[in-house]
Amino acid sequence: MTPTQEQPAFVLVRPQMGENIGAAARAMWNFGLDRMRVVAPRDGWPSEKAVAMASGAGRLLDDAQHCPDIATAVGDSHFVLATTARPRGLTKTVFTPERAMIEAQSRIAAGQKVAILFGPERAGLENEDIAQANAIISVPVNPRFPSLNLAQCVLLCAYEWRRASEEAQPVLHELAGTSWANTAELEHLSRHYEDRLEEAGFFFPDHKAAGMKTNLRNMWSRMPLTRADVQMLHGVLRQMVRWTQKAGASKDAARKSTSHGQGGSQIDPSDQ
Repeated sequence: MTPTQEQPAFVLVRPQMGENIGAAARAMWNFGLDRMRVVAPRDGWPSEKAVAMASGAGRLLDDAQHCPDIATAVGDSHFVLATTARPRGLTKTVFTPERAMIEAQSRIAAGQKVAILFGPERAGLENEDIAQANAIISVPVNPRFPSLNLAQCVLLCAYEWRRASEEAQPVLHELAGTSWANTAELEHLSRHYEDRLEEAGFFFPDHKAAGMKTNLRNMWSRMPLTRADVQMLHGVLRQMVRWTQKAGASKDAARKSTSHGQGGSQIDPSDQ
């Protein structure tokens, strides 16, 4: 397995189904986490069903620690977080997944070890389990349906860990080999359309022409156009002009042909 940076240990407490352990492993590995600890799994360990469900993350299960109880699983940790979906009547600091992973990242950066407890599928962690944690992670879910699948909860925390530990751009534009058009290129495009539309008589009536041109320029400035977009729009307008000119020339030719044909069929009175 590729060596990874310091990270929290994800502790699955009394998981009931091997498939959920495997799905949790996949969720962890999706976000670069590889430190799983499994506490007293119901169906024993190792689990063939977990390996099958883990797919490409099976190596993570090979390195997972099998622990008899929570105390053993978190014995080396300085700070322990417990995930739960409902109030437990315990005096604890409660974090959202986002804030919890920021806290975990800060503590790990300071040299501490952090562990996160995930409860069994049926009812989650018991109060006795949570009492061994320093703080709680609570996901803001629908109060009428708060239950999360084990792997879903693992994925939420793994995703927030990735966000907290790595600089990620919140918005990324894929420009597909081009770049953003600059102001001069947009000005050229605007003038091109204004000139052709002027010739076509679009800016009518005259007293509204200035406002129409301003609106057109404002539209171009609002659009996030790339250089490829600008070139395409120039090409579209050129082709439309060519097509209009060609269509006009064809009509003129047809009109002349018709006129000549009618003239040739007429009988000159002087011939009678």
